[in-house]
Order: sequence, then structure tokens, then C-alpha cells
Amino acid sequence: METYGLEKLGILNPSAVHRNLGPAQLTEAALRRGEGTLTNTGALLVTTGKYTGRSPDDKFIVDTPAVHDDIAWGSVNRPISKERFTALLNKVTAYLQGREIFLFDGFAGADPKYTKKFRIVNELASQNLFIRDLLIRPTAEELENYGEADYTVIAAPGFKADPERDGVHSEAAIIIDYEAHLILICGSQYAGEIKKSVFSTMNYVLTKEGILPMHCSANMDPVTGETAVFFGLSGTGKTTLSADPARRLIGDDEHGWSADGVFNIEGGCYAKCINLSKEHEPDIYNAIKFGSLVENVIMNPETRELDFNDGSLTENTRVGYPIDYISNAAIPGIGSIPKVVIFLTADAFGVLPPISRLSRDAAMYHFVTGFTSKLAGTERGITEPKPTFSTLFGEPFMPMDPSVYAEMLGKKLDEFGTKVYLVNTGWAGGSAASGAKRMKLPYTRAMVTAALNGSFDAVEFKHHDVFNVDYPTSCPGVPDEMLDARGMWADKDAYDAQANKLAAMFQANFAKKYPNMPANIVEAGPKAK
Repeated sequence: METYGLEKLGILNPSAVHRNLGPAQLTEAALRRGEGTLTNTGALLVTTGKYTGRSPDDKFIVDTPAVHDDIAWGSVNRPISKERFTALLNKVTAYLQGREIFLFDGFAGADPKYTKKFRIVNELASQNLFIRDLLIRPTAEELENYGEADYTVIAAPGFKADPERDGVHSEAAIIIDYEAHLILICGSQYAGEIKKSVFSTMNYVLTKEGILPMHCSANMDPVTGETAVFFGLSGTGKTTLSADPARRLIGDDEHGWSADGVFNIEGGCYAKCINLSKEHEPDIYNAIKFGSLVENVIMNPETRELDFNDGSLTENTRVGYPIDYISNAAIPGIGSIPKVVIFLTADAFGVLPPISRLSRDAAMYHFVTGFTSKLAGTERGITEPKPTFSTLFGEPFMPMDPSVYAEMLGKKLDEFGTKVYLVNTGWAGGSAASGAKRMKLPYTRAMVTAALNGSFDAVEFKHHDVFNVDYPTSCPGVPDEMLDARGMWADKDAYDAQANKLAAMFQANFAKKYPNMPANIVEAGPKAK
């Protein structure tokens, strides 16, 4: 039996080894093994048990002399010793003895200059199908000449760690050894851990090569090739706004910015399914078909229809699918130097301008800050919005100090003259708690279009003293009054109080998290009065 070099990892005597099976074979294997069920569209549905999302408290980086000074150690990037890692790795490889193994040898990074080879070792056929969807799939010739992988991921969700003996926090552990080029995932069946481990690895490796890794979506003009990137946390509209039928989708989540342009790190998409509808997100809806992997969506057992509105297992219902399931995808996922960068935020306080132009230093400030806000939810006694600050719009996946990535962005903006806009897809005319409405999607689309096509170049801008940004006074397709955040509030004093309150939150967050950031970046942020 061909083992494809598994013995080098210490995985001996597997019962079977399958390498780079197709979606039909993997779906068949998953059904045979009882890992999931078929939906009425042919997609494979699985439930992931206890872990229905990423487990950030269970993520570690192996602390070795070679990488110690590169890592921003703290509550996000937790250290674990090489000895602890090796001991746990040995337990996992022993657990995999005699088991059926599914391998996927693929690529991360669509630009051949920066492509990295990743070998994924799975005990579950369904997870192997997922990562086949998410990474870049090799051709038959590329697979034949694949050679040794640059990085290896071992995913064994059936192995449960012992926190006391293994030096981890729970039965789940996600550990990256950058020096050994090895990633270990155990205890969690949530497939997103594999995807994000690859991303976290690339975010370290690409930075070393002078490439800015970005947690963003990207699209391009099908005629001119003009490229734009969209940063934004969950709920800000990143996927919706980048999935523009008039433009080609480069990728929906992870990219690198090199001297040549933007390239997709992935070969697929991992989209949220909660409240999904064909009317509002047809691309995602139509991608849920044979070859896709659906996680934690409730299904009618008789009709096999999925109920996307049922979040009883989790609100974080997901589907993974190859990017070529999107009709207007750009393949390979490579674009030109970004002409425009869009930072998206959903401000539930209702005070940020609907769109504002950022200076170079302000762009670095907001890139580092990664702000959005959410409704207070159903927690008793809390009626105000909650701010969320996620460094670089992807804090859990960025191993190095934020200043490293911010400085790289600043250099890109200087070198290429890229324009940066902050777009508020949130509430207008009042806070979410007051009953105000979110900015209408057609207006937001019109603003984004104006930013992309240069319509704002000839428009007058005004300065917002509290948020320290400039906002346009007119935009094609948008009533002028909708561009003035303060003007939309009936009670101007209430607006001023809320704006200053949010600005103070910005300042407090920045002072706490980035005490060593250069003064020019600090000064470019909001100014509470």
C-alpha cells in the first residue's frame, strides 16, 4: 500500500491511505463512514459537535528561538514549548495508527511566485473534502510533480487532548510550529480551524517575503482589471459588497499584496449560511450543491431541504465550496495593484459618516483598529451598542506585531497611490438602540461604486472634527443629506454626545493595545472633545 511518506510524520500502519480523491469519492467515503448526510442539492451536510466555531483559547504557537522575537505574544498568540508540542504530536500520530487516512496535497497562494505547498492529513473524509474545496487544487501534472510539501497540517478531531497532561486548555488544541513547518489540530471537528491555520501560517511566511497578508475580499473590473480590496468584520457586508455582479471576484477572505498586485491565498470560499436566501445572496445559495460541505445547518430529514433560518445548533452555520462555483470568479485569483481599499464597518452607534476618505496615517490607524459595533443582543439590562475592535480586521490570525502589518500597508499606499475609504454600512439618523434604520444597501453600493470609479475626485469634502476624517458632500445615486452623519440626527446634541462617546472608545482601545505606535498614526485617529 502506498503511504505517500506518512511514516516521516510518525504515522505508521494506516489501514488505508487516500490521496487527492475527487468530490464524488470523498462524499461517498464520508457517507460510508457515517460522517454526514446528503442534502436535496447533493451537498454533504455534517454537524461538528461541541465546537461549532473557532476556539481561540485553544490556539498556540510553538515558542522556539528561531521565531520568538517575531511573534506578538499575548492573549491571542499563546506560547507552548517545543517539548509539549512534540509530546502531543506523538500522541496524535499514535492515535492515527491503523486508521484510514485522507491526504490532500494542494497549494496556498494563486501567484506562482509566492505559492506554498500544503499537505493536509485528515482522519475524516468530510474534512478532506472541505480543504479540497478551500485550497488551490493541483492539476494532474502538478500533483505528479508535487514533491515535498512546504507545510503539513495534521487534523485529528477524534483525538481529545488532556489539558492537565498536555499543557493545553481543553480537549481541543490548534498548534502551529512555524520552525518545523507543522500544524497540529485535534479535538475540534470545526473545519474552519484547518482553513485559518493555513491562513495564520501564510500571514507569517508572506510577511517575511515582503508581502502584505490581508484578511479581506477582493474583486476586479472585468475589462480594465482595476482591483479593489474590502476589509470588514462579520456583519459589515464584506462578502455582499465584494460579490458585485458587474465585477469579477478574486476571493472572499484571504489575500496577499505583492509588488505585482493582489492574489488570492485560497481556491475556495467559506460562507455563512444563517438566513441565507437566493434573493439576497444568489451566488452563495447556488454554490450549495454536489461537492460542497455544509456545517451545522438544520435539514428536513424527509425532503432533505436545508433550513437556513434555523440557528438552533449555531448562528455560525457555514458552507465551503470551490471558487469556481461562483460564476464570475477570476481564475486564477490574481489582480492588479489595488486602486482602492475599502474598510467596512457597521456602526450601531449611528455616528460615523456613511463614507469618508482616509489619509495615509488615518488608513494605518483604522487598519490597526479594525472597528465595528454590534447590537447589545438579549443580555438583560444592556441597551447600548457594543464596540468590537479586531486588529487588522483579523486579530486571531496575525502572529506578528500589528505595527509590522501597518507599516507594510503605509508603504504600499505611498508606493502605489492607492486610495482608502472608510464605509459605514451601519445605522443612520440615530443609534440602533433608538430604532434607527441601517443605511440602505443601494446607497452603500452607490458609494462604493463612486469610490471605485473615481467619482469622488471632483467632489467637495468636509472634515469631521470628532472622527478626524473627510466625507464627501455629494455622491451619484445618494441624496446629499444621507452623506452627513450629524445632519441625519434630529437631535444634534444627542449626536455630538454619542459621537464623542465612540471617539473616546477608539482612543481608549488604541492606547491600551498599541502603546508603542508612532505618534503620527495616533494623531490620525478620532478626537473626543
